Parts: sequence; structure tokens; C-alpha cells
Amino acid sequence: MLYIVPTPVGNMEDMTLRAIRILKEADVVLAEDTRTSGILLKHFGIQQHLLSHHKFNEHGTSAAVVERLKAGQTVALVSDAGTPGISDPGFFLVREAVKAGIEVQTLPGATALVPALVSSGLPCDRFCFEGFLPQKKGRQSKIQSLADEERTMVFYESPYRVVKTLQQLGEVFGTERRVSVCREISKVHEECVRGTLAEVTAHFQEHEPRGEFVIVVAGKN
Repeated sequence: MLYIVPTPVGNMEDMTLRAIRILKEADVVLAEDTRTSGILLKHFGIQQHLLSHHKFNEHGTSAAVVERLKAGQTVALVSDAGTPGISDPGFFLVREAVKAGIEVQTLPGATALVPALVSSGLPCDRFCFEGFLPQKKGRQSKIQSLADEERTMVFYESPYRVVKTLQQLGEVFGTERRVSVCREISKVHEECVRGTLAEVTAHFQEHEPRGEFVIVVAGKN
């Protein structure tokens, strides 16, 4: 069995009892960063063997992991925070496991996009998740392709590009489009700033962006 195990995006109390049990029972735990996950496992008294599995080596390590699974081992995959596969490594391994006839179970659990979406005050019955925009090539064309999107849009962004992204969204969507920018979901300094793209851009020009960001933008009327 391959288990996909979400881990807290901030508050350790967001770890589920089932996630703790699965990680304790697994023969091996695959981690995006063994140092980060090692701290998490130690916090919950989990002593399972950790192996590195990240976006730079997943194509090379997935075949060996599938062989472990075919031999009867139980493998659990975690990322640094949130649900593996959502803007994190995971898709490739899941695909290879499914192709090999291995059962895959994904545990419900922490992810930053859902709290940010629900807290935004924008319609969340229909939405599209765009993850991180391209950093350079294709960035402007990607934003332009969403100009007529009627669903609420959700983006992940680093603090270093938040202002730039808000400005670019304003150029394409119009500066009066509603937006909610949430940072540090479930952490001590969690904050949501809501308003028009013009207002929220001005806020973060005045207050230096810090932490992990989720940008939620209203769809076109």
C-alpha cells in the first residue's frame, strides 16, 4: 500500500490521528526534505526510516519505491507541508504505483488552498486552483489566459513575488477585481487581507510581504 499523508502547513495540532498511525506503521516514509520531516516525526514519537523523495530525484527513485511496494512493504509519502501532489512532489510516484497495480490511499488533511478559499469571502462553490504561476517564461500569457475565467481562482506565491503578481493580475483583470491574500495559514501570524487588487497591492507595497502566501481572486462577472 502507498499512503499519501498530509502534514500540517503550520499548527502541529492539524496533524490527524490517522496520519500519525499510518506513519508509525509504515515500513518507510518518503520525505521531500528529511530534515524538515524528521522534526515532525520526532514531535509525534515516530521513528520510521526516512528516505529522500523530492522533485529533483522522484523520476529516479520512484522505480525503486514501486519495487518495495510490490515486495509487500507499506510506504508513506509526505511533503514539507500540506498534501503531497498539490504543488509538491507526489504525482509521478502515484502514477507509477497505479500503473504497477499498487493500491494508493490519500488521507484527508491539511492544505493551504482550502482555508484560504473559504476565508476569502469569495464564491467557493466553483473554483480553479492554478498553483504557482511560471516565474518567467509563460507567466504573462498564463495570466492572460485566465482573463475570462468566471470561477474563483486560487494561486500560491512566494513573498518575493506577491506585489509583482498582484500588479500583473490587476493589469489583466482590472484593479477593481476583488481579491483575498492569505499568509501563514494556521501559523501564529496568520493574516487575510481583502479588498480590490488596487487596495491589496497598495497594502503589500507598504507592508513587506513575509511568509507563505495564497492569493484568491474573484472570477469575471
